[in-house]
Amino acid sequence: MATLLYRLGRWSFRRRWLVSFVWVVVLGIAGAGMLAGSGAATTTFSVPGTEAQRAFDLLDERFPGPAADGASARVVFRAPDGEQISTDRYRDVVDDVVAALGQSSPRVAAVTDPFDTEGSVSGEGSTAYTQISYTEAATELTDADRDGLAEAMREGRDAGLTVEGSGDALSVEPELLGPTEVVGVVVAAVVLVAALGSLVAAGMPLLTALVGVGIAFAGVAALSGALGFDSLTPILAVMIGLAVGIDYALFIVSRYKYERARGRSAYDAIGVAVGTAGSAVVFAGLTVVIALGGLFVVNMPMLTKMGVAAAGAVVIAVAVGLTLLPAVLGFAGDRILGRRELRAAGPAGAVSPARPGGRAGEVPDGAAEVTAGDPGDERGDEAVEDGAAGEEPAAAGREPLGLRWVRFVTRRPLAVLLTAIVGLGIVALPTADLRLGLPDDGSQPGSTTQRRAYDMLADSFGPGFNGPLLVVVDATDAREPQRVAEGAAATLGGLDGVVTASPAAMNPAGDTATVTVIPATGPTTVGTEDLVDAIRGDVARDAADEGADVLVTGQTALNIDVSQRMQEALVPYLALVIGLAFLLLILVFRSILVPLKAALGFLLSVLASLGVVVAVFQWGWAASLLGVEEPGPIMSLMPVLLIGIVFGLAMDYEVFLVSRMREAYVNGSGPREAVESGFAHGARVVAAAAVIMISVFAGFIGSPEVMIMMVGLGLAVAVLFDAFVVRMTIVPAVLALLGDRAWWLPKRLDRVLPNVDVEGEGLRSTLAADGDPAEESHDGLSRSL
Repeated sequence: MATLLYRLGRWSFRRRWLVSFVWVVVLGIAGAGMLAGSGAATTTFSVPGTEAQRAFDLLDERFPGPAADGASARVVFRAPDGEQISTDRYRDVVDDVVAALGQSSPRVAAVTDPFDTEGSVSGEGSTAYTQISYTEAATELTDADRDGLAEAMREGRDAGLTVEGSGDALSVEPELLGPTEVVGVVVAAVVLVAALGSLVAAGMPLLTALVGVGIAFAGVAALSGALGFDSLTPILAVMIGLAVGIDYALFIVSRYKYERARGRSAYDAIGVAVGTAGSAVVFAGLTVVIALGGLFVVNMPMLTKMGVAAAGAVVIAVAVGLTLLPAVLGFAGDRILGRRELRAAGPAGAVSPARPGGRAGEVPDGAAEVTAGDPGDERGDEAVEDGAAGEEPAAAGREPLGLRWVRFVTRRPLAVLLTAIVGLGIVALPTADLRLGLPDDGSQPGSTTQRRAYDMLADSFGPGFNGPLLVVVDATDAREPQRVAEGAAATLGGLDGVVTASPAAMNPAGDTATVTVIPATGPTTVGTEDLVDAIRGDVARDAADEGADVLVTGQTALNIDVSQRMQEALVPYLALVIGLAFLLLILVFRSILVPLKAALGFLLSVLASLGVVVAVFQWGWAASLLGVEEPGPIMSLMPVLLIGIVFGLAMDYEVFLVSRMREAYVNGSGPREAVESGFAHGARVVAAAAVIMISVFAGFIGSPEVMIMMVGLGLAVAVLFDAFVVRMTIVPAVLALLGDRAWWLPKRLDRVLPNVDVEGEGLRSTLAADGDPAEESHDGLSRSL
């Protein structure tokens, strides 16, 4: 593979105008598709096979009129302190608002009259609400529909009432890039400048990553209408695409600069950089794609689509890094080198290999020819030992920080290993209290009308009013459907934890009924989960004896089913992702223990990051610092998303860092020396990549959407733990303890497995055949790569 990518990198460098033109065309096509074919992203999702979803489908079939999953809203009215909402003055205002709501949109199917609907006025008489049903799902509502709803509510406020609204009809798509996300990109840019030593070099990863993200986002937007992408899908694609796009480009640019400093021409340097660092990028990208694509095992269409879209963004990032980046580097020329590198550079005239139609020594298409001094200079080899690829040599007599750290770890590996494991274990302790759920209006910021309406309903009608359960009684096979439905309603009303149960409402055919149950507890509490279990247990069994089927649905029940689905899918998902990645890493490292260590270290990172998320969002520790006003359960999708994303990123660091260690080991270094040499070559760049990812992910913590905030924090701390604790501390400690055994592979397996050559050993013969001067003047590729 290294040889193939080596030739691809040089071809892209030589044909940079063509390559750049092709990518501009692709970006243009994606943008045109977005403008022509984009549709509204969905804010709801289905969960095939769950009881709540079956009930929704049954309602659509048996009850004519608005779809069961049509949009809805509640508008809550409250009279001034000490006054009653039912007085003539305020009653007239409510009636006017209800009438205005009915005319606010042609998609309004029905609006209830709070004074004619039982239970719509609070017991103390200060608060009332109306329910608005729409003929279309929330995704089909337009800004005009929402503006009409807001205008009707404004009329009530102008008349002296407190009027707030909630429900999915008020939902809007979250912003893709807000101020905090922009700050994250700015921090990433600063890190790139520090890591690469020049503004031009720092701009290369940003430029190519933004091109990749632009294509991915436009593609997702173009397909959102046809494929029904969730509103979070483009955000996840941008989050992952931007992070890996910058990281992958950073590794290739760093290797390119390193090869230039070794005396190679720009043309040859980009070939070696893409052949070596690019090989690691390919396999790192594959692990991310495996992790994201594996989300299909959860059997949730929304999550599968999110994974596919994000995986597509990763594939685009890899393709951009292997082709567009070399082309852009060709345009940049020597401007990519920092001042110190330019001062150290010798006279122009680095030699390129012969190519068809040219002479040996000719630089194709005006490629820059600056070298970093005499290739035979003794100091050249010492520079490799002084720092990582892309690093400037350390000051005389002073070892780089990375080398000092890894020597500290390898000299006392057991103590360092135990300290790191215990530390992550302590951080992971809150994970034992993990409780899954989905955010509702109660998790919205207090400044939103949804949160204010939620609080008003909870105060006046009870906490369970915000999470009603809809019980469907399918009495098709019952002898007396009406009697069975009424009996079920009476049973539901007598259950512990139920405030009230509505009378059974039969469908026109008289074979199916619905009963609305108001729990005594809030929608995300354990008490409500227990109530749903009781209805699906005892009540369902009693109805079954009468020939009826009882199903529980509604948003609260659906959220509970989602949480259960996530828990059931967690083990199969982990087995699939880790199993496939384990096999892939055996190919990369030709070792059994190194991939095993990589997987176990990843589990430590995930558990520790989940511990932080639980402590902040569920326990409320430091929640106010992040703007979290109400602690609650962790988003049901969070563990699976965290595993899917972080596993791929963790393997990125594993491949980039450990491949350099294996490279040194294969080329004759002892086990400990290989760990130290590989770490010294890759630590600074991996650290920079991790800081960039942390910056990008942390930028999403400022989102007003709790789900996005939760994902941003979880990913940021997971990268922090995995890069700096697991990969840069635990990994060198474990490898130092294992010694030669770390690279053990059964002989039979070694003969069967193909050699993917991530270390670039196959390039030695290619470079020698091409007459590469750097290869000839140094002690083989083993010292120059």
